[in-house]
Amino acid sequence: MAIRFSSQIENFELPEASNVKKWIAELVKCHEKSVGNISYLFCDDEYMLEVNRHYLDHDTYTDIITFDYVVANLISGDIFISVDRVGENARLFGVEFERELHRVVIHGVLHLLGQGDKSDAEAAEMRRQEEEALSLWDAMFRVEQNA
Repeated sequence: MAIRFSSQIENFELPEASNVKKWIAELVKCHEKSVGNISYLFCDDEYMLEVNRHYLDHDTYTDIITFDYVVANLISGDIFISVDRVGENARLFGVEFERELHRVVIHGVLHLLGQGDKSDAEAAEMRRQEEEALSLWDAMFRVEQNA
C-alpha cells in the first residue's frame, strides 16, 4: 500500500512530498480507515481538460479530478491535479501556492473518505474539513519549521 506522486509537468515536484504522505496517512487514520494505493498525477490545464473530456464527458477546466477505488475501509484512488488551476486559484484567493496545493491535495483524499461537494451543504462541510486538515498539517509540520 502506498501514496505515490508523479508529474506530467517537466520540473514540477510536490514540495515536502514525504511530509505530505505522512499528513495524508494521518488524516486517513483519524477517519479510522487505512491507506491503500493513492496515486496523484500533477498536470497542466490541457492534460486535465483531456481527462475531463475522456472520462467524465465534461468540457471544462478544473483543479482536481478524483477517481475512487475505495473498498470498505481501504482508501484507494487516482487523483489528478491541475497545477495551472491551483496557481490561478491561489492568486484569486490571495493565498500561497503551496497552501492552495495542500488544500487541493487533501480535497481529493476527503472525497475518497466519502465527503461530497455537489450541494451547498456538502461544499460547506468539505471546506470545513479542508480547514481542519490544513490545521493538522500546521500542527504536524509548521512547529518543526519554525523551531
